[in-house]
Amino acid sequence: MENNKNPFKGHNEDNQNEEIKEAAEEVEETEKTAEVQDKTNEEVLDETQDETQDEKSDEKSDKAAELKKQLEDLNNKYIRLAADFENFRKRTAQEKEELATHTTIQVLSKITTVLDTFERAQQHLQEIDNCQTVKEGYEVAIKQFIDILKKLGMEEIEAVGKEFDPNEHEAITKIPTDEFEPDTIAVVAQKGYKLKDKVIRPALVGVAKKKDE
Repeated sequence: MENNKNPFKGHNEDNQNEEIKEAAEEVEETEKTAEVQDKTNEEVLDETQDETQDEKSDEKSDKAAELKKQLEDLNNKYIRLAADFENFRKRTAQEKEELATHTTIQVLSKITTVLDTFERAQQHLQEIDNCQTVKEGYEVAIKQFIDILKKLGMEEIEAVGKEFDPNEHEAITKIPTDEFEPDTIAVVAQKGYKLKDKVIRPALVGVAKKKDE
């Protein structure tokens, strides 16, 4: 009975086992290859994402820098514009003030002639004893006139007893006297007037000097 067994049976089983083993190894190798490929794909994807994020970050930084530069440029333009406007405002205000002063000086320079006439008439009226009413009326009129000039800003230039100032006084004579110090004003031939620090007309004066000069 034992002689009837198939002699190839063990050989076939060995071959099948070998094939199964090889197939298993191929499956295992395929799985390893697939795993490696997956890891490689993940790494490539991560690197791609990192590069994309870096590019986006660089792009944002560039835009932020550009916006910052634009803001600085606008701010500098605003500062320059504000400074130019302030200079223009000050210059315009100064020009208006100078024009107003110049105009007022022209008007007052003409009025001073009328004032001279009033004052000369006042001296003559002092000699009339029987015209008290006329004198009083005249005094009121000239006082009102002078008050109006003062309100316009005109004031009389101080002279008698003051040191001679060529900016405000015009010397027409030298007067020998011991009553005043040399180079001070002894008499006023014609009053001078000014508007603030602007001379409308200088005072015509006689300047004191020592008698023995």
